Amino acid sequence: MATGSDQELWERLRIGDHFALGELFDRYADDVRAFAFRRTASWSTADDVVQSTFLSTWRRFQRNPPGPLTAPSARGWLLVVAGNECQTLFRTANRLRNLVDRLPTPAPDHDHAPDVARRLDDERRMSAIRRAVAKLPRHERDTLELVVWSGLTMTEAADALGVPVGTVKARLHRTRRRFPDLLTRVALNEELS
Repeated sequence: MATGSDQELWERLRIGDHFALGELFDRYADDVRAFAFRRTASWSTADDVVQSTFLSTWRRFQRNPPGPLTAPSARGWLLVVAGNECQTLFRTANRLRNLVDRLPTPAPDHDHAPDVARRLDDERRMSAIRRAVAKLPRHERDTLELVVWSGLTMTEAADALGVPVGTVKARLHRTRRRFPDLLTRVALNEELS
């Protein structure tokens, strides 16, 4: 069971306490997974991003620990790391796709059709949303993903992005003005409202 504030866990992690990372994982793995799914439109890739985010965090704290946590929550910091991990996965996606294409098809053991259909529908909808969101400038897209999709407060997003709160507000305002032109399907409007 997780105990202590994020600042306490952060300080424990800075001195090499791997249990602190486990507690942060318990608190934020679901948030990182949801963030990564919205970035990649793939549940399996989102699971990979969760793993690489926390592994990368552990390695960072072992090599060169960051300074004290200035925000009340480590969530924003972890989501920024997850965003970087998504970028890394995108750069290697072609090599992975080529490898997967050469693998034999596994023998079926039971009917996965309902779960597969749900996941494909999720991925199809999220791909359409990602295409619309990709039309935004990166700084507005990052702000949208942190505040609207991941539920960070404007202050938390500002801390995570290293910008003033007013900048976050301005980016969100510009994004909301642009979205009526970007979203052409009712389903997308519902997903992002």
